[in-house]
Amino acid sequence: MRRDSIFYKLFQQYPTLVFELIQNPPTNADAYRFDSVAIKEPKFEIDGVFLPPEGDPPGVVDFCEVQFQKDEQLYERVFAESLLYFYRNRARFSDWQAVIIYPSRNIEQSNIYPYRGLINSNQVYRVYLDELGNIRQLPLWLALMVLTTVEEEQAPEEARYLITRTREEVASTATRAIIEIITTIMVYRFEQLSRREVESMLGITLKETKVYREIKEEGREEGREIMANAISRLLTKRLGELPEELRSTISGLSLPVLEDLSEALLDFTSVADLQAWLAERSN
Repeated sequence: MRRDSIFYKLFQQYPTLVFELIQNPPTNADAYRFDSVAIKEPKFEIDGVFLPPEGDPPGVVDFCEVQFQKDEQLYERVFAESLLYFYRNRARFSDWQAVIIYPSRNIEQSNIYPYRGLINSNQVYRVYLDELGNIRQLPLWLALMVLTTVEEEQAPEEARYLITRTREEVASTATRAIIEIITTIMVYRFEQLSRREVESMLGITLKETKVYREIKEEGREEGREIMANAISRLLTKRLGELPEELRSTISGLSLPVLEDLSEALLDFTSVADLQAWLAERSN
């Protein structure tokens, strides 16, 4: 399961999430931005860096590592990367902290003795997702993190609960992004299922979304164009840049065909799949 990308999306959508996991968050946490950085000579890749707003005085930089597999040299790497980055950007920051997120304690590096001073300090926070508590009692964004770890037989029920909770608690402008994250988590959890099958498991389809309902109810030409453009963007994200000929074909499809395409595209893995689907519909 490719959890790095899931947590990257979570941190992008809610940059202050990591500060809910530590005891001494910065007072200006809402102003932080999330990024990933590369350090050369030697080249290091840091999962996540939470950067304070630039200004005077310098702020605290927070490093985050999401670790779901055993790595017996994790702390060597995390501290080497973090301290090297801090050293090279010393003028920008007043201090540093690190947060390491594990699904459970048994994934943690076995020999932590050489790093006991740092690990037991207030600069390093080790978070074990299975110890955060009942997924239904957690703040929504923390619950999404825990959803990556719940037992497979329990995951569909908890995912449906989080979708319902999202619709009840979250502003409509953010609902779609959160539901997309939940769906992505479940696609990774159930790799043997297609995305359409996962959405069926969760009880969601494009036909239930706000934009679809508005288009269906209004039945306007501009509504059809909005849907065609949205589908083109989805296809580009899934398959890469589309040839202009295909984009033109999609923009000319009728609303009923666009409805079918919005569901069919979930199973496309290449531009050839799209071309074959369009060719079949034109016959």
